[in-house]
Amino acid sequence: MTPSPAPFLDPVLPMGIYETLYAFQDAFGKSMGSEGTHPWSQGFPRTVQLPGGPPIPDSIPVSSADLKYPKAWGLPALRESIARSYRDAYGAPVDSENVMVFAGGRPGLIALLLFLQSDIRVRIAETEYTPYWDMLKMLQREYSLVPSGIGNGFKPSVADYLGPSEEGRRLILLSNPCNPTGQTRIGDELQALVDATAFGETGLLVDEAYEFFHDKPVSALEHISDLENSNLFVCGAATKGLQAPGIRVGWVVASKENIETLGNFASFGMGGVSHLSQNYAVNLFEPRRLEQARRAVPTYYGEMRNRYGEVFEDLGLKLHSGKGGFYHWCELPEGMTAAGLNRKLFESGAAILEGTDCDMARRGADSPLANFFRFSFGPLDPSTFDEDMAILRSALESERVAT
Repeated sequence: MTPSPAPFLDPVLPMGIYETLYAFQDAFGKSMGSEGTHPWSQGFPRTVQLPGGPPIPDSIPVSSADLKYPKAWGLPALRESIARSYRDAYGAPVDSENVMVFAGGRPGLIALLLFLQSDIRVRIAETEYTPYWDMLKMLQREYSLVPSGIGNGFKPSVADYLGPSEEGRRLILLSNPCNPTGQTRIGDELQALVDATAFGETGLLVDEAYEFFHDKPVSALEHISDLENSNLFVCGAATKGLQAPGIRVGWVVASKENIETLGNFASFGMGGVSHLSQNYAVNLFEPRRLEQARRAVPTYYGEMRNRYGEVFEDLGLKLHSGKGGFYHWCELPEGMTAAGLNRKLFESGAAILEGTDCDMARRGADSPLANFFRFSFGPLDPSTFDEDMAILRSALESERVAT
C-alpha cells in the first residue's frame, strides 16, 4: 500500500463566522441563506432598490475590449469615479492616481498588511471585524491590542490607539463605522484621530466598508489635507453602501507612492479585476445615483436600527450599538452565552455571530465577549420582522430556562 504523501499545504481554518455557518448547516440540514433560514449572522445588505433609493442596474454592455486583460491599478473610468465621489462628498484631495481597485475590500487590506514594513507594529482594538485576526496571524504581523469593551463603550480613545511611544513605528487599524459594534468616529473626533495617527512614525488604516451606514456618511478622507505626505490608507468597497457584494469590487485610497507599490504587486500577484465587474461599478458611481444612495441608505437602515433596537431592549438585551453599520451589538443577561443562544436558534433556522469571533485575542469561552453577539439586520426583508422577533424571543426564553 502506497503511503499517503506528506501535505504540501499548511492547513488553515475558515474565518470564525464560517465555523458558525458550518455548525448551523450540520444542525439544521440547510445552508444559511436557503429558503426558510434567517441570516442574522450575515454581513451583507439588501440587494434590491431601497425606499427612496436608486434602481439597481440590471445590465451592462459588453464589448470585445472588455474581454482583454484589465489594467493592474483598475479601470481608469472607475478609478476616476471613485476619486470623484470622495471629492464631491468630502472635498477630499483625491484624484484617480490615489486609487487602486481590488477584487473586494479584504484583498486590499491583505495587500496593505503584506507590504507593511517589518518594523511596523499594528495596533488594533480588541473588539473588531473578525477576519482582521486571521489576516494578522496568517501574515505573521506583530500587533498590540487596544482595550475596547464595556469600560470605554467599545470606543478606544486616540491616546489608546497611539499607545506607548517606545513601541516605535505603528499602524492603527480600525473599521469605521465599526463592525461589529456600529460605534462611529465623526467630526472633531475623527479629525483628531487622523491628525494624531496619519503622519510621521504612525500610520492609519481605516476600513470604511460601512461608510454610507451613518447619517450622514463618514470618511477619514474628509479630514486629510495632505494625502501625499501622509500614512493614511482608506479601504472602501461596493459591497455595502452600493448594495453590490457579488461584483467583488473594492479599493484602497492612499498617496500616489503607496498606490504605485500596490499596483506593482497587482501586476504579478493579482492580474487586475474583472472588466465586467468594474464596468458595473462605474454605473453605481453615476453622480446623481450616488447622491440618491447616500441619502436613502442611511435613512432606511437608521429606521431598521431603531425598529430592532426597541424590541431587543424589551427582550432584556443590553445594547452597546453605535449609530453606524447595520448591526446591533447585544449583551446577554448574566449566565447566558452567545454559543448557547446559537444552539437554540439553529433549531429554528436562525443564527447570530458570537462575540468571541470578534475578540482579537481569541480567548474562546473565557472571552469577555462570550455573552455578546452581533445581530445583522442588513439583509432582512422588513416583512420578516415579526417572525424574526418571535424566533429570537423563543430562543432567549428557552436559554434562560436552561441556564
